[in-house]
Amino acid sequence: MPTLIILGFAGLLAQLVDGSLGMGYGVTSTTILVAAGIAPAAASAAVHFAQIGTTLASGVSHHKFGNVDWRIVAILAGPGAVGAFIGATALSSLSSATAKPIVASLLLALGFYVLYRFLRLGGRRPQFSGQISARFLVPLGFVGGTLDAFGGGGWGPVGTTTLLSSGRVEPRKVVGSISASEFVVAVSASIGFLFGLGASGINWAFAAALLVGGVIAAPFAAWMVRHMSARVLGTAAGGLIIITNTFTLLSAAGAPAIVIGPVLGTLFLVWIALVVHAVRAVRRERTPDPELVTAS
Repeated sequence: MPTLIILGFAGLLAQLVDGSLGMGYGVTSTTILVAAGIAPAAASAAVHFAQIGTTLASGVSHHKFGNVDWRIVAILAGPGAVGAFIGATALSSLSSATAKPIVASLLLALGFYVLYRFLRLGGRRPQFSGQISARFLVPLGFVGGTLDAFGGGGWGPVGTTTLLSSGRVEPRKVVGSISASEFVVAVSASIGFLFGLGASGINWAFAAALLVGGVIAAPFAAWMVRHMSARVLGTAAGGLIIITNTFTLLSAAGAPAIVIGPVLGTLFLVWIALVVHAVRAVRRERTPDPELVTAS
């Protein structure tokens, strides 16, 4: 029972991050399960079954707050589902050790770009124009779905990072659309795990605990992304991307904990400082100039 309570809180916190930043639920939850001694395939399976409920709740919540671009969802969901099924059925026999450092390097570069884009806005408000083509979204969905099922997380980091870096979709729409389309990916991955592991290979109690915590958090996360400014949200997402993928790269390189700890700790402090800077910048923009007020 204590383990299930802890997983429930983990699911709640993971969904707050995922629903407000568009990434983090799968990676966070899978990491906890693997650390608890669950095999990677079984851990990813439990997380994806939990995500059927959490992503549905998240998608509905984001829709109510107007955070979803349904054109993006419609194009991403199909390829994402195909990739998720392939990734789930292949996980038990293939290793992602080679692919992870490559993908993490690309995501790390995109994370720095996202930070640059939103921190360099100055006093200007971000402009999001144009439309992302289906030729861009289809392969993005397939790759994101495959990595999500194969690595226990990846739909958010791949999809959110790429859409944010395009500069064509405002952050809250990116987060809402990725969260809504993830429901289809979670369903497809879960079916794949049922084929690959069988019902007996899935820890249903762990999945249920993660589900309960995630469903409770979903409406709050959707509200958060609705009210956060583009600069703050972009800065928060960029920092999360950098920290997550730095950890992946250091782990893949075999760096000892005595190195990983200080590096991630430093990055975390820098990230917090940048978010605080972004919040203060937004407040300055929204505060009327006293001289102008007096003159008027």
